[in-house]
Amino acid sequence: MAKKESRQKVFTLLVEVGRNENDGLPEDASGAALMCYASGVDEAEAVRETVAILKQADLAPLDVSGYGTLEERLEEGHDISDEEKELMARALEENSVIVAQMTPFFDKA
Repeated sequence: MAKKESRQKVFTLLVEVGRNENDGLPEDASGAALMCYASGVDEAEAVRETVAILKQADLAPLDVSGYGTLEERLEEGHDISDEEKELMARALEENSVIVAQMTPFFDKA
């Protein structure tokens, strides 16, 4: 029996998070930016799933910016590394959200 083709796509999302108790961010950070690869049938579903998972991880999502699928990003001329492509393939294969990078924010007083 042939495997049914998935309608899932992987979207690149940049999520800004604020502080929350037990969020795992550095003590003096004011928040962070997370680069995520999330699967979904559309970008809205990928955003909903990403926000839900980050909340389960005690993070406090504030804003999500979508950068599209691999194909859309390539059409826009983005330079995408092999490592990034591998993470996107893994997100699709596992139907998951992968946090590829976390950059803490530090307020300078």
